[in-house]
Amino acid sequence: MKIVTLCKDCHCCPVVKIADDRVEVGEEGNLCVLTRQEWEALKQKVLSGEI
Repeated sequence: MKIVTLCKDCHCCPVVKIADDRVEVGEEGNLCVLTRQEWEALKQKVLSGEI
């Protein structure tokens, strides 16, 4: 699992956890879980400037 933090100085910020079968975005109590297919679709929309 790859973990990307939004803030490198502390552990208080949300994280993105990328696993083989799913991607978790957020923090305890405020978590969004996406399939890899949903994550790829979201990523493409962001990269293309659609959102």
